Amino acid sequence: MIMQNRLNSFIESVVNVIIGFLINFIANIYILPLFGFNITINQSIQIGLIFTLISIIRSYLIRRWFNKVIIKLFNH
Repeated sequence: MIMQNRLNSFIESVVNVIIGFLINFIANIYILPLFGFNITINQSIQIGLIFTLISIIRSYLIRRWFNKVIIKLFNH
């Protein structure tokens, strides 16, 4: 079984989160006003970037942890 290296895990995490950022950014433009949150596009981008950074770190760590678990399962 071929495992991802750290760079490939990071690239996959970044691509995944960027796609998620774009989807959520568009959704937030329509959803936030329904709940009384009227923020500017600039504020929305800033908030999105903060959560994007958190998501990249989360996704990367989960991928690395998962690969480590799989390696242990197949090597024992």
